[in-house]
This record gives sequence, C-alpha cells and structure tokens, in this order.
Amino acid sequence: MTDESAPDAAPSVRAPDQRSHPAFHSRFLEADRDIDVYLPPGYDLEPERRYPVLYLHDGQNLFDPSKAFGNSEWRVDDTADALIAAGEISPLIIVGIGNGGEHRIHEYTPTRDGFRRAGGKASLHGRMLVEEQKPFIDVRYRTLTDRSCTGLGGSSLGGLVSLYLGLAYPEVYGKLAVMSPSVWWDNRFILRRIGVLSGKPPLRVWLSTGTAEGPGVTEAARRVRDVLLAKGWALGEDLHYLEAEGAPHHEYAWSQLVAPMLRYLYPPT
Repeated sequence: MTDESAPDAAPSVRAPDQRSHPAFHSRFLEADRDIDVYLPPGYDLEPERRYPVLYLHDGQNLFDPSKAFGNSEWRVDDTADALIAAGEISPLIIVGIGNGGEHRIHEYTPTRDGFRRAGGKASLHGRMLVEEQKPFIDVRYRTLTDRSCTGLGGSSLGGLVSLYLGLAYPEVYGKLAVMSPSVWWDNRFILRRIGVLSGKPPLRVWLSTGTAEGPGVTEAARRVRDVLLAKGWALGEDLHYLEAEGAPHHEYAWSQLVAPMLRYLYPPT
C-alpha cells in the first residue's frame, strides 16, 4: 500500500500499489479467503489501458512478510515494479489468491489420497477460480481477459494444482508458473494426468525445482518435464525447465525465481 507519510520512504521511489478484498466467499468451497491485487505503475494514470493478469496461489506469501509462512515473502510486488521500470516485462496485474488454511491440502489436490485420507477438491477450487474469482477481478480491474493474457501459478501443492487446472482449463489460462510441484501426490497422479492428454493444449509453461528439496524431488520434476516433452511441448519455446542448484523447498527459494519466471511468461511487448 502507498503510504506517503512513512518517515523512511524515499519520495522518488514508488511503493507498490496493492488492493485487498478480504473474506472472498465461494459457493464451491468451505473457507473464505483474502484476495490481494498488485497493480502496475501507471495503472491509475492510464484509464483506457488494460493489462494481462497472473493469478498466484498461497497469496499470503506474496506481498507481506507479516502474513507469509515463516515471515518469508516472495516480494512479488517489488520485483514486478523493478522489472516493469527496467522494461524487462510487460506491465501486468498480479492476483494473490489466499489459501483456505486447514482446507489447503484438500483444495490444492486433484484426487483423494486414501493413505492420507485427504484431498480431492481441486476441481471445485478450479470452479471457484474460473466461475467466481476471475469474473470478480475482470469486473473490478482493467484486465485483458483472453487466455493468452491470463496466467496461473504457485509452488509445492500450489504448483501441483496450477498444472492440473491449467490442463483442465486451457481455454482460460495460457501461461503456467509451476514451481516445485508436489508430484508425489497420490502416487504421482499428475504424471498420469499428463500422459492421457489427447492433444497438447496451447500452454506456455515455466517448470522449476530446487536440487536440495529432498530425495526424489528433482527426479520427479524431470519426469514432469519429460512427459510434457512427449506430449509436444518444446524446451526454449513453450516450456522452460530450471533446476535451481542448492535451492530448498522454501518461500525464499521461490522468491528468487519470481524475476526469471515473470521474464519468461510476460516478456515486454
């Protein structure tokens, strides 16, 4: 939020512009959630201009350390401001979708895992995003609504659900940011889901993982990469794959990938 009275604020530096919509209610899911919206520089000064949008899961972790897990935020707003000012990405709107707290594991997983006795509400979560939340944002902000201008992303279970819903709604989302996806869920269900695709949807995919996330994690991410390649994605064209050397499964590690992810998915036009 802009606070011109802050004593340590440099007058020549723009504070990132954020708008909040607390306790967003869905008819599909039990928990209400906050929505936080980052607006690019000049948004209020160019009333006719419309912008692409990136929706990110676990919105609590994106903009504010006091809300973030372990007080470690992704600094998405500051990073986007700097990249836009440098002309390295297109100005865009970024929507932080708060998770459902104790309901997160259910909402972010596509199947019910019998061993864990949890999960399986990702399809309902997808309906909330597509039928309620995206229309809410499109009405209140000047968005470019076409699939080619709309992205979805997240990390861990948020990466898993982003990939799952991107495949389920290719007419809505054209860009995916898939960081450290929880490939392990339900005996690697997501690999089977990609494997049965009848055709390659027109999705531009960022896929990344850290090499210090735990046993088998890097290998699982490589499997996702390989099944995407087998379905027609091409490295350097519509698929970017990155293994971050020494990076753990942690918010700080993901914050370091925000800039290259934005450069790939939202290059300057």
